[in-house]
Amino acid sequence: MKFLLPLLWLVVTTQAVDWPQFLGPTRDNVSPETNLSLAWPKEGPKILWKTKVGEGWSGPLVASNRVVIFHRVGENEVLDCFQTTNGTRLWRADYPSTYRDDFGFESGPRATPAIDGPRVFTFGANGILSAWNLTNGANLWRVDTRKQFSSDKGFFGIACSPLVEGKAVILNIGGAGAGVVAFNKETGKVLWQTTSEEASYSSPVATTIGGQRRIFVFGRKNLLALSSEGKLLWEFPWTPRIEAAVSAATPLVIGETVFISASYGAGAALLRAAGAKPEIVWSGDDILSSHYSSIVHHRGFLYGFDGRQEQRARLRCVELATGKVRWSEERFGVGAIVVAGDKLLILTERGELLVAPASPEKFAPTARAQILGSDVRAHPALAGGLFFARDKGMLVAVDLRGGALRGRSVSGAAVPAAIRPLAVPAEEPPAETASGQAAAETAAPLTK
Repeated sequence: MKFLLPLLWLVVTTQAVDWPQFLGPTRDNVSPETNLSLAWPKEGPKILWKTKVGEGWSGPLVASNRVVIFHRVGENEVLDCFQTTNGTRLWRADYPSTYRDDFGFESGPRATPAIDGPRVFTFGANGILSAWNLTNGANLWRVDTRKQFSSDKGFFGIACSPLVEGKAVILNIGGAGAGVVAFNKETGKVLWQTTSEEASYSSPVATTIGGQRRIFVFGRKNLLALSSEGKLLWEFPWTPRIEAAVSAATPLVIGETVFISASYGAGAALLRAAGAKPEIVWSGDDILSSHYSSIVHHRGFLYGFDGRQEQRARLRCVELATGKVRWSEERFGVGAIVVAGDKLLILTERGELLVAPASPEKFAPTARAQILGSDVRAHPALAGGLFFARDKGMLVAVDLRGGALRGRSVSGAAVPAAIRPLAVPAEEPPAETASGQAAAETAAPLTK
């Protein structure tokens, strides 16, 4: 028995965790993985495979040795599914999209999907909520939320990433009497709807406070606290000072506090959220006012981007308890941050991946590599030591696996010699692997 214990420990500690929803398994951009290779050669980490993608800012997700990406190709919103370790496309599903951006930006989806067991949920730029079969891409149900709830598409399209909570798929819809709506994940039928809170570009989160499940929704004008049945518990006004504004950062729950942040004169605030109404711990517009990126927390400190994207925002570390700025990297630009162990993995808008200690003392990057082109806004995913990220035209799988994870799938099992594609369209080129060879595919009809 004593000889089995080290083997058991190895299995437990090398078991990988999926990245099944926006901002990761706990919806806070924190990865439980620590066995990563973060010291790279001059040319950077290995790009395991890459493939072309269409328009949009929806991030990749990983579950069951599959990576899915939601994007727009031509006049369709498309959900593609790839095998994680070699980029073989397993299936494709799509439907027509009529969305056009009013300000000349891309017309692809903004919201990152959610994976829950055998289902994938997508929310398109024009408000089409769909459920798909993760195994083969079959459409399970679809709801036109703008038509059903008479909601607006907003300035920049619909961007709320679905939250799966129990039997519900929860979204900030923004309709009259339907500010927040919960849909049955099996049928698409409405379970409950509440308030008339206008939709923002943020996404809801769920947590347990005081033994009760709570859902926090950062709407256009208020932070809402809801019960799991949709009862409004309280609302906290937090509104940018101009009408054409973006509140996009996801609320960050830390214990019994909630951190919110927005730009355009709104600023940041830390709230005590356990009582009958919220209490401000600290707030201000000169601390950590995020334009659109979500903030991360590690051991009592917040890390994120302060300021507007077009003005080259600052990268900052802020003390959670007091709101004191511990350090600030001026004109750093915006990006996305993933916490892995005691490290920050920072993917910048310019396509550069940096590694730095999550330290309040100073910002001291230890590695950096150009992995994508410019204009990177989608949040990345980290699963099984593989870092998935996309820009305007490419999805890449970056190999960050340490010794114990190499040769294993993202679920922790040994990688099979081959995984049979389920349904692969022949019209587009396959992913390119690290050797420069196209990953093997088998042609099959599109999954409708």
